[in-house]
Amino acid sequence: MTVRAKICGIRSRADLDTAVDAGADAVGFISGTTHYSEDVLTAEAAAQLSVITPPFVNRVLVTHLEDAHAILDLADRVDVDIIQVHGLVDRDTLRAVHGAAHGRTIVRAVHVTGPDSLATARTVAADCDAVLLDSRTADRLGGTGRTHDWSLSARIVRELAGIGRPVILAGGLNSDNVDEAIEAVRPFGVDVNSGVETAAGDKDFAACAAFVKTAHESDPGYRVPALRPRVRELRPAGSPR
Repeated sequence: MTVRAKICGIRSRADLDTAVDAGADAVGFISGTTHYSEDVLTAEAAAQLSVITPPFVNRVLVTHLEDAHAILDLADRVDVDIIQVHGLVDRDTLRAVHGAAHGRTIVRAVHVTGPDSLATARTVAADCDAVLLDSRTADRLGGTGRTHDWSLSARIVRELAGIGRPVILAGGLNSDNVDEAIEAVRPFGVDVNSGVETAAGDKDFAACAAFVKTAHESDPGYRVPALRPRVRELRPAGSPR
């Protein structure tokens, strides 16, 4: 199977069209933040983009919120297929979100900051459908533009493959290094934001297309566990994206 590609930080119709035309498997809308992000959207703005996303492209809410009810309420308001819990939530909160997801896929972000990340990933994997490995700084939970120790990420992938949990790699990826990253880590999917943007912060079609193409043409090296997100109904012919 091919490696899936998500383009995150979608903040406009132009960004969305660029990601979709580039062949992205998923698009990420960042809303409900506690740490800085240039790409944060209001729930209303995210919902406007979500409703025009084509069917078969997974819509992902990326949120820092730390209360289960608030996370689920925001997911309902934006109307997404996947909730990426990117905040500093405890295990009980993650379990509550997963238990009340109503068919949505739950992805839990783990920041790869040292060897203890392996134990963290192993712990959260019991209460989510997939784990996303990302970099972080003191003031940012994602979108850092920085890579982390891929050897640790590779260990996490191997560990979680044993319990059937897919792993998505993020953090400092771009069209130039994603091939090397996939070769080193062997993830289910790869996630990019700032690495495919113009200087103005808009999504760049050539960079997005190169990123997706590289992911889709790569071989993860073994059969990685697959996600099974909810599939939306097709819209009537002639309806808007």
